[in-house]
Amino acid sequence: MVLEDLSLAEAFYYNIVTMSTVGYGDIHPTTQASRMFAILLIILGGTTFLGVVANATELLIVRRESHTRKKKVNMVLGTFFSEIGYHLIDLFSGLDRNIEALRPSLMMDMGWKPQHFSKAKKTLSGHKFAIAITPEALADAHVFFMDKRQFLIDLIENPVLIEHERFSDVLLALFHLMDELNSRGNFAGLPQTDLNHISGDFNRAYERLSLQWIDYLDHLKTHYPYLFSLAARQNPFNPDASAIVTD
Repeated sequence: MVLEDLSLAEAFYYNIVTMSTVGYGDIHPTTQASRMFAILLIILGGTTFLGVVANATELLIVRRESHTRKKKVNMVLGTFFSEIGYHLIDLFSGLDRNIEALRPSLMMDMGWKPQHFSKAKKTLSGHKFAIAITPEALADAHVFFMDKRQFLIDLIENPVLIEHERFSDVLLALFHLMDELNSRGNFAGLPQTDLNHISGDFNRAYERLSLQWIDYLDHLKTHYPYLFSLAARQNPFNPDASAIVTD
C-alpha cells in the first residue's frame, strides 16, 4: 500500500498471489524498494503460505486416520465383549457384595443420552468394588481364562490397540488375574490373606472392565444404535437381561 500506492484490497490481493506462487502479473512492483519487498515476501511469505497449506492438509489426513483407527479399535472391542467381556462382567458383578448400590445407575435403554453415560461413569468411579470370592468362583474363573487365553494373547498382538491406553490397562489387569490363578494349583484351603490378595486382583479387573464397557456403549449409542440396542438388552448388570425383544 505504501510503496505502490495501492488500496487495501489490491495490496492484499498482490500478497496472496505472490505467496501462493500464482503470480498473475497484473500487479507487479514498479520501484526498487517494491522489488526488494517482493523478494522478501516471496522468500518468507511463500514458504509460510505453502507450510500452512501443507499443515492443513496433513491435519485433515491425520484426522481421517485417527477416525479410521478409532473405528477399528471399537470393532476389536465389540469382539472382545462378545467373546469375553460380557461373561466376565456377569461373573464379577455376581460376586460383588455391593452390586445393588450399582445396578440402578446402569439400567440403560435406547433413551440414554450423553449425560446418562457420564453419570454411569461417575457412579462406577466412586463405587466400592467388593468381590467376595470362593474356591468355586476361583476355579470357574480359572477354567474360563484358560479357555480364552489364546484369544487374549491375540488381542495383545493387535496393532490397533497400541494407542488405546484404557483398554491396554484392562488387558493388563486381566492377564495379571489369569497369572495369579495359574500360579495356584489348588484353590481349596487358601488362607484368608491370599484370598484377600486375589480379591484385590478381581476388583481391579472388574473396575477397569466396567468403565471400558460404559465407554464402548457410549460410542455405540452415538454411531451404531442398532448395536447399542442389543448390548443394552444383554446388560450384564441387569439380572433380567434378555436379547429377546418383548415390546
